[in-house]
Amino acid sequence: MKKAVINTGGKQYLVTEGEILKVELLKEPGKSVSFEALLVIDGDSVQVGAPTVDKAKVTAEVLEADVQADKVTAIRYKAKKRVRKVRGHRQHQTILKITTIA
Repeated sequence: MKKAVINTGGKQYLVTEGEILKVELLKEPGKSVSFEALLVIDGDSVQVGAPTVDKAKVTAEVLEADVQADKVTAIRYKAKKRVRKVRGHRQHQTILKITTIA
């Protein structure tokens, strides 16, 4: 089974073929997206890129383009000072299905 490490949205993900993955919102995703592999694992052989592996591409199909993640709440509270602040944030994400690692 092939595995690869890709970089998107300032984060690195270890992916396999057929995996469904939530990543940061892509600007113009289209129907399919391709990434350059930073590391490729194919059975016993491991190819490490400097910074990317030559001739290695990871293609993914976009399932949903703009999905919001669960809400993250940040609370600021100071006892006996009448300071109470609650903020919420929902990050925009793109859902991908990894099709091929070549």
